[in-house]
Amino acid sequence: QNPDYHGFSADPDADVLNMRAVFFAGVSVAIVLGTVFLHYLPDYGLQQWARREAELQIRERESRGLPLLDPNYYDPARLTLPP
Repeated sequence: QNPDYHGFSADPDADVLNMRAVFFAGVSVAIVLGTVFLHYLPDYGLQQWARREAELQIRERESRGLPLLDPNYYDPARLTLPP
């Protein structure tokens, strides 16, 4: 009898009211929980960690008076080269 039956109640007014309440609560929960989930995702690709580590390395090298970038990644005196 109700052409706009949403499956919540036989009474048309209660059906519309329940449908709106369920969809409002569902969308609200999806938006809130979705944003909380996205906010607390782990550091994708360790980008934040890499930035923090680089800042620590820069501070350490500046405090020691070393250049920020060293042309030799390894100490050449400690490398054993083939003859």
